[in-house]
Amino acid sequence: MSKFQIINKDQDSEARLAVLETAHGPVRTPVFMPVATAGTIKGITPQHLQETGSSIILANTYHLLQRPGVQIVRKIGGLHKFMSWDKPILTDSGGYQVFSLNSLAKIDDEGVEFASHIDGQKIYLNAEIATKIQNQLGADIIMSFDQCTNFPCEEKKLKKAVQRTIKWAKRCKKAHENSEQMLFGIVQGGINLDLRTYCAKELSKIKFDGYALGGLSVGEGYENMTKTVNHTAELLPKDKPRYLMGVGTPVDIISAVKAGIDMFDCVLPTRNGRNAFAFTMNGPLRLRNSSHIDKKEPVEKDCDCYCCRNFTRSAVRHFFNANEMLGPILLSIHNLRFYQRLMEKIRNLIADKQFAQWADDNINKFKTLYK
Repeated sequence: MSKFQIINKDQDSEARLAVLETAHGPVRTPVFMPVATAGTIKGITPQHLQETGSSIILANTYHLLQRPGVQIVRKIGGLHKFMSWDKPILTDSGGYQVFSLNSLAKIDDEGVEFASHIDGQKIYLNAEIATKIQNQLGADIIMSFDQCTNFPCEEKKLKKAVQRTIKWAKRCKKAHENSEQMLFGIVQGGINLDLRTYCAKELSKIKFDGYALGGLSVGEGYENMTKTVNHTAELLPKDKPRYLMGVGTPVDIISAVKAGIDMFDCVLPTRNGRNAFAFTMNGPLRLRNSSHIDKKEPVEKDCDCYCCRNFTRSAVRHFFNANEMLGPILLSIHNLRFYQRLMEKIRNLIADKQFAQWADDNINKFKTLYK
């Protein structure tokens, strides 16, 4: 029996409602994964995270490798025990750090040598090492090691990165030893549609448990990203989950679901929350502003999150301006719940086969609200 079961498909778009079965329970898709880079969502307890409706979260191999170290996590009982999270977890391979820490990295066809961003210590990752580390951490879904490029990127460098990504993907598949985990391949190629086509077709031959689109949300802009996602998603196996990495804003997510994407992750809900920026269906709120100084209403009237059930905008503003940690915590909880409410809305609309028109209306709405 397949681990990915499509329940319903929208009649006027590529959006699909599905269930992904993992070793730690089912995940209903389309789904948004909060980012726990170093093993925790900043400022959020697992209990509060569960209350936001989150069903799966993401942690990062590179950062966990440095602190606390793979052996420590294993000694404690694995990543789920270490994070006190009994639901599904996905780990990134560390490939993104090839891009984000490129000033500290030396890359060749074999792998990547990093100078630690913490203490300068040399760290080496390649396909086999990244896969073994993720096998040991014990996440439910692990990612193949890839090379993400910057934007814009010269064609020669882009082609080289795609070739490496494919070669490394084959090596990851061969090195993968934990049958409890699903292994996803990552399609690279920037906004070059020919390279995306080539990479998608080559990775499909390897027969991964799922497929991700990497190398987007790196400065290419909404139109380029949407064009790339629309082109690439339809090239991937229809019976496997599709994951758009590092994306994104509400409009990015709605557009990508319409193209047939099932999974998302992004730091925006918590990063923006820590900076007094609240997502709402009527546009952003900046809670440091003096306009909220005596406002009795919650951050968002119809929101059922812990923040909106218990605190006024006036109180949240005060916490930020008094440098109390409760302010960032409350807005992070609210933003995470906003994203999960958005995903619940999307899943319900797909189930009712009413998603496409709603998507078109709200893509335009969110483009205007969140410029």
